Amino acid sequence: MATEQSIADERQEQPELGSQLRNGSLLMALAGIAFIGYGIVFLVLNFVGSGFELGVSTLDGMTKADLNPTVAYYISHLHVATAAFIISTGIAVTTLSWYGVRQRLRWAWATAVAAAVVGLALALPMHYTADAFTHDWVTHLGPIYLATIVFIGGVVIAYRGLSAT
Repeated sequence: MATEQSIADERQEQPELGSQLRNGSLLMALAGIAFIGYGIVFLVLNFVGSGFELGVSTLDGMTKADLNPTVAYYISHLHVATAAFIISTGIAVTTLSWYGVRQRLRWAWATAVAAAVVGLALALPMHYTADAFTHDWVTHLGPIYLATIVFIGGVVIAYRGLSAT
């Protein structure tokens, strides 16, 4: 009798674990898509917006047109490169999460986490080191913090599904 009960409990537990893995990987992938979107906005603003990052309209009151053309081009060059790496990281996180994590590949989960953590750990602290230029914190960092919260939630939920198998 005890054996039958254990098997029944195990069968009932399986869909829940699969659901955690599916939901966690979905949240991780959605956050990756948000990273891609943030990078695209970053890129578009470089060419058709203020010429600066999201949430930055001037540098100490100077617009892009007020800057030395060489400096303005260099800033544009850096923005395009930064956008490219944000977008490529988002693609990696999305793909690893959607295809790898859902297939219970622990290395895909670890790689998606590492890619996001390295990017965020290197990029975010710079925003707190000095007030060399003003930016709107909500529009500048809000979207990436929101995506990060969604990603962390997905990481935890997916990990529960991976660990229980």
